Amino acid sequence: MSDLQTLQKLAEKRRSIYALSDQLPVSNDEIVKLVEHAVLHTPSAFNSQSPRLVILFGEDHNKLWDITEETLKVIVGDDEKFQGTKDKIAGFRAGAGTILFFEDKGVVRNMQEAAPLYADKFPIWAHQTNAMHQYVIWTALASLDIGANLQHYNPVIDQQVAEEWNIDSDWELNAQMVFGAIEQPAGDKEFKPVEDRMKVFGL
Repeated sequence: MSDLQTLQKLAEKRRSIYALSDQLPVSNDEIVKLVEHAVLHTPSAFNSQSPRLVILFGEDHNKLWDITEETLKVIVGDDEKFQGTKDKIAGFRAGAGTILFFEDKGVVRNMQEAAPLYADKFPIWAHQTNAMHQYVIWTALASLDIGANLQHYNPVIDQQVAEEWNIDSDWELNAQMVFGAIEQPAGDKEFKPVEDRMKVFGL
């Protein structure tokens, strides 16, 4: 199989997996090395390298979802209405860990000052850079038969997360990626017609 075919197969394999357990097929150290490689080798606009990542295992992973559950319960209020959310969070907690994706606003400000002509674009490019890190890590996890799903409980948990893990005030939470052993694969995926989603000229 060519490198291109391997890459395409991994792109197909990367799915949102919600039925997870904490019995990973690899060590936690291997997960850390995988994330480190992505941080080093994923591109960023103007080589800004603005994403910041935090990996939570074990009790720290559980604590994140405890915080999320407690925060959302206060917002929702009604126990009966909250049950669906509680069940969903229990699914996240059942995983092996969570990767928190942040964006360093200080780096973005510095880039804006250095290139004022593009100042309004740097926050957009920073989010695109963060998304690339998420995709690279998600796909790399899939290559190890590790399932993952991406959540966005920011900004409602931002303050508690920052306090719990002593996060720099310039780090803005962007997403939370839950990962773990795959207990149940993703279902079939529907695709909108490619011809409605792209155009080709000059062939």
